[in-house]
Amino acid sequence: MGAGNWVFTGLSCVFFMALVAWVSWIKTRGTAETKDGYFLAGRGLGATFIAGSLLLTNLSAEQLIGLNGSAYGFNMSSMGWEVTAAVATVAMALIFLPKYLAGAFTTLPQFLNDRFDPSVRRMSVVLFMLGYGLVTIPSVLYSGSLAVIAFFDVPALTGLGDFEALVAMVVVIGVVGSIYAIFGGLRAVAISDTLNGVGLLIIGVAVPLFGLVALGEGDLGAGLAKLTSEHTHKLNAIGGADDPTPFGTLFTGMIFANLFYWCTNQYVIQRTLGASSLAEGQKGVLYSGFFKILVPFLMMIPGVIAFHMYGPGLGGIDEAYPRLIRDVLPVWLSGFFLAVLLGAVFSSFNSLLNSAATLFALDVYAPALKRAASDAELVRVAKIASLVIALASFVIAPMLTFASEGLFQVIRKFTGFYNIPTIAIVMVGLFTKRVPALGAKIAIVFHVIAYGLLRFALDDVVTLHFIHQYAALFAVEVAIMLACGALRPRDEAWRFRRDEKVDMTPWRFARPLAGTLLSCVVATYLLFSPLGLARADEISTWFGPLMGALVLVNAGYWGLALLRPTRSS
Repeated sequence: MGAGNWVFTGLSCVFFMALVAWVSWIKTRGTAETKDGYFLAGRGLGATFIAGSLLLTNLSAEQLIGLNGSAYGFNMSSMGWEVTAAVATVAMALIFLPKYLAGAFTTLPQFLNDRFDPSVRRMSVVLFMLGYGLVTIPSVLYSGSLAVIAFFDVPALTGLGDFEALVAMVVVIGVVGSIYAIFGGLRAVAISDTLNGVGLLIIGVAVPLFGLVALGEGDLGAGLAKLTSEHTHKLNAIGGADDPTPFGTLFTGMIFANLFYWCTNQYVIQRTLGASSLAEGQKGVLYSGFFKILVPFLMMIPGVIAFHMYGPGLGGIDEAYPRLIRDVLPVWLSGFFLAVLLGAVFSSFNSLLNSAATLFALDVYAPALKRAASDAELVRVAKIASLVIALASFVIAPMLTFASEGLFQVIRKFTGFYNIPTIAIVMVGLFTKRVPALGAKIAIVFHVIAYGLLRFALDDVVTLHFIHQYAALFAVEVAIMLACGALRPRDEAWRFRRDEKVDMTPWRFARPLAGTLLSCVVATYLLFSPLGLARADEISTWFGPLMGALVLVNAGYWGLALLRPTRSS
């Protein structure tokens, strides 16, 4: 890329980023002074902003590079993490969100305090804060910086060494991302996420199209025909035992990993807790589920195209997407792509930062006071906490380059310390009345010890896939809590206390749309299977009838929903 092209890329990138910042500022002026305004966007988020923020919070540079790299090096099996997440969004919309909004909770530990006791609240905060501060936030900065360096060759452009360029990108991305989180609160995060989400969808559609045109030597149809007729094993999502995501894991630990992420992870659910009504929250969550269905098409098909274009000869699987971008994306889109890439990284970073500060202010600082803290004081403390956490992440993030196992191994290992015990105690807390706080405490301590042994002491001995281990640990921890409920039950059955601050009328079409979303999960797996595009020769005769059956079932379900009279609030 010549000097003129670099100037154009930089200026157009700055223009798009400034546009997002300006719109976010216009929409958030004067909204971040109060507690609800700063932490929950004034409980005024609509479905569009909820869905857009969920999309960008979830998707970042590691998905763009990692998922495409997995498709290039293996097959489509890793789409399991994305597509089956739609099932968890259904659970969030229909089961968890009504409870959270009815109780007017600001954080998940606040619910755990209500259901169990302050000790369980503190234990959950410690798990979240350590996970966010030491691993998740630094890893987002690190992977985002690596992505920018890989796509745009920052060392060659700036003359910096590789490590110095990494540090510089970490600081630049971190400072800009921090501005949204520290000064604008959740509403600024949600609005900027939504605007960047539109850009991500545009790029997500454009890259496969440009790739198919290049694969077909200028003919989109020829490129599509080559994609679906050659190397069709690459389009198989039914993973075997040696694939990154074996198919069987979809029905064991992945269920609970996704339920944790979409239903109990503070930095994901916080924008749903800021919904203007239950109906708007349900719409936003379910819309985000449909975006997850699109991920294989937008963020894995380019990896398969890269395999067709370059064969297996690239230096590493994570080079597939950056190489494809450099080869097929027009120069006039390069600045927009860089802005979208940075926007995706900013989104995950500032969402994590905002949620970590929320946890500290509301679940550490406020409970420790002997008096009630004012809204202004809590907002000020949250801003200071954000700044401290951001500065710490600037130091930790570059150090991840020395992790011998690689970034994704680090994330995978350390996330496991808090995801399964969190979803276990939340589910037991919601669906039982007599299980005491003691059960939750024992389950948390058991998990940290058992998981630490499995991952670090017995990793070579216990060969069971780590996702299956999630399911086994979940079952044991639920059994521990139920046993405590049987042996030492609460003196009084827990009663959910309603404190509704928004309209709690359910969305009329939540259930039929959830049914359609689940059907889309099944249809996507049928498409990317040996019955569909991953066939050895021709598409199976079963493919058409099975797809037709899904359409008929949905048509019938929607017909009943439209004929059913609307319930009054």
